Amino acid sequence: MKPVIDFEAMRNVDIRTVDPATLVDSRNVVVNTGLPFYERALDYIEQIGNPYCYRYGDIIVKISHSQTSTASLTDCIEELLRSFL
Repeated sequence: MKPVIDFEAMRNVDIRTVDPATLVDSRNVVVNTGLPFYERALDYIEQIGNPYCYRYGDIIVKISHSQTSTASLTDCIEELLRSFL
């Protein structure tokens, strides 16, 4: 059974009001490249917590997706995850 991930809620996090202490530092995320893509993506999301909003040291990173593209949100997330792998 696939876990339910609320990407909409993750995407809507406001970096102006989010508590930086609640965000994961992406430097601490270790991707297990031996896992199949789906499991690797789940493992990444479990570690990072929110792939749209996280920290890199003291810097808060917010990733957004333009709806004007022909690529779906899923395609963009997959591409983002592949760039880390």
